[in-house]
Amino acid sequence: MNLLSSLRYLVALSEHRHFGRAAAACHITQPALSNAIRALEQEFGVVIVKRGRSYGGLTPEGERVLAAAQRMVHEQNLLQQELGSETHRPRGPLRMGAVPTAIPVLARFAAMLQARHPGIVPAVLTLSSQELETGLETLSLDLALGYTERMKLTPRAQLTAWPQYVEHYFLLRRAEKPHPDGLRIGPRLRWKDAAAYPLALLTPEMHNRTIIDSAFVTAGTPVKPVIETNSILSLALSVVEGQVCSVMPGALVGTVRGYRELEALPLVSPDVRTPIGFMAQAAVRSSRAMEAAITLATDAAWLRHAAAHSGLLSA
Repeated sequence: MNLLSSLRYLVALSEHRHFGRAAAACHITQPALSNAIRALEQEFGVVIVKRGRSYGGLTPEGERVLAAAQRMVHEQNLLQQELGSETHRPRGPLRMGAVPTAIPVLARFAAMLQARHPGIVPAVLTLSSQELETGLETLSLDLALGYTERMKLTPRAQLTAWPQYVEHYFLLRRAEKPHPDGLRIGPRLRWKDAAAYPLALLTPEMHNRTIIDSAFVTAGTPVKPVIETNSILSLALSVVEGQVCSVMPGALVGTVRGYRELEALPLVSPDVRTPIGFMAQAAVRSSRAMEAAITLATDAAWLRHAAAHSGLLSA
C-alpha cells in the first residue's frame, strides 16, 4: 500500500462525499479507491468510513485520520513546490476562493500575482462563506477572500487575516437616460427608500444577503426580492436587461461601469460598512507561492488598486 496516495484518496472522498466522484477526481477506478480506504483501515485498525448503500461520512476515528491526512498531503504539496522552485521564482498551484461579491477583486489579484510570478498557477473559485471556511479548515484552499467578521465561526482552525478593503453598498438601477461616460454614481439614497424598488438579490444562504436584509430591517423596511440568484452575473444582467434594481457592493458595481444606461446610488441610513480580507490558516507552513501571494496582498500599490475598484468608488 502506498500510504500517502491512500491518504490523498481519503481527502478526496471527504471533499466529494461520493466514491465515484472521488475516484474520478483522483483518476483511478472506484474499486481501487475503495480498496485503498480498506487498506488504511487495516493499517490503523479502525473503521474510517461509515458504509451503506452510499457514502455515509466518516467515523470519529476516521475524522482523526482525515485531519492527519490533510496535513500530510499539504506538506507533500509544499515539498513539491519547494523542490520545483528557485529562491526568487515560486512555482506551483495556489487555490484561492472568494465570496461572490469579492470575485472581481480576487480575479484582479490573481492576474497580478501570475504576471509577477509566471510560475504560479492560481485557481480562482467562487464559494459561499461557509464553503470558504470549510476549505480553509480542510486545507483544500490556500487563501480565502471574504468577510473577516466571520473568522470566529471557524473554531477548529486558527485563521490569520490581511485586511483588503471595506464594502460599501449601492442601489443599482437603470438611469432615466444614458450617461455619456458610462455608469453614473448618483446621489445618496436611504435604505428605507431603496426598499420601494423591485429588487434582485443573492440567495438567503449568502452572507451578503444577510448583511443586506439586516440593513433593511434596521431601516424599518424588510424586503422580499422579486428575483433571487447565487450568481453575480445573473444579478447584474437582471438589472441590465430587466425592470428590477439590485443592492450591490462597490466591487460588483465596478464591473458594470461601462454600462451607460445604469446608475448606482450610495445607500445610507444606516451606513453599512463590511470589512473584506484575505484569510488563511495560521498553523500551517506556507508554500513559496503562498508567501508571494501574501507579499502582494500587503503591497501598498495593490491595496490602492483594490480600493479603487471597490468601496465607495468615485463619481
